[in-house]
Amino acid sequence: MSPYPGAPFRVGVIGAGTMGRGIAGAFLDAAADVVLVDINPDAAASGVARVVEAQRAHAGAGSIESGVGIDSLSGCMLVVEAVPEDPTLKAGVLVHAEAVVDHDAIVVTNTSSLSIDGLGAHLARPERFAGMHFFNPVSRSSLIEIVRGSRTAATVLARLRETAASLGKQAIEVDDSPGFATSRLGLAIGLEAIRMLESEVASAEDIDRAMVLGYRFPIGPLRLTDLVGLDVRLDIARHLEAELGERFAPPALLVAKVAAGEVGRKAGRGFFAW
Repeated sequence: MSPYPGAPFRVGVIGAGTMGRGIAGAFLDAAADVVLVDINPDAAASGVARVVEAQRAHAGAGSIESGVGIDSLSGCMLVVEAVPEDPTLKAGVLVHAEAVVDHDAIVVTNTSSLSIDGLGAHLARPERFAGMHFFNPVSRSSLIEIVRGSRTAATVLARLRETAASLGKQAIEVDDSPGFATSRLGLAIGLEAIRMLESEVASAEDIDRAMVLGYRFPIGPLRLTDLVGLDVRLDIARHLEAELGERFAPPALLVAKVAAGEVGRKAGRGFFAW
């Protein structure tokens, strides 16, 4: 059921990368009408094709189209920004999106670590803004982390919880703080796993196997780092180090691998060969 009764469930997704495509697919499967836009129109069109192909076997009654620029989001009740973790880029995209949607629309960011209040400070309606953190791969993750800014309206948070439920996912709600709950905990484990590998405590395979078999993790922290991207993890570590202190300082091994271009699955090599 649409969390927006009495109106078409029309959702805009900004960014046709891995996360954007996954988010678009989740809404498509929930019978939403989705507009996927990207700074590169060809990327948006290609993203739609890949979403349709991925959803072919189990898509709901929704539809998906590529939009030519953010202006295509006019009429969307919800806009999810999923561009790279660059605060300047995100702020510009969010300001543009807010300007083209109706005043009662909700705009959210998929950031994994950036301040909601910091991004919301650029907006005319910060009470209609929050974080909605999806996890990769979106189709297999059952969690959405909703991040409330200091000015986010309670009604908006309630709508986002309903939206998460409509996607078949469970929501947790956290205050705006560095790394929120998930990135902060996940990064702490991931960085310690890298330090263990760096100190030759065990192999990458055995460190991951310990967490999968011993703690029932669905995937080991080093393989997860490969999937997320070592470069992404490094950026988050540096951000949290600046905010929370040296316990989040990136290990030398992580810095070296990123410098060498070994950033994980997307490069064919990280802590594992892909």
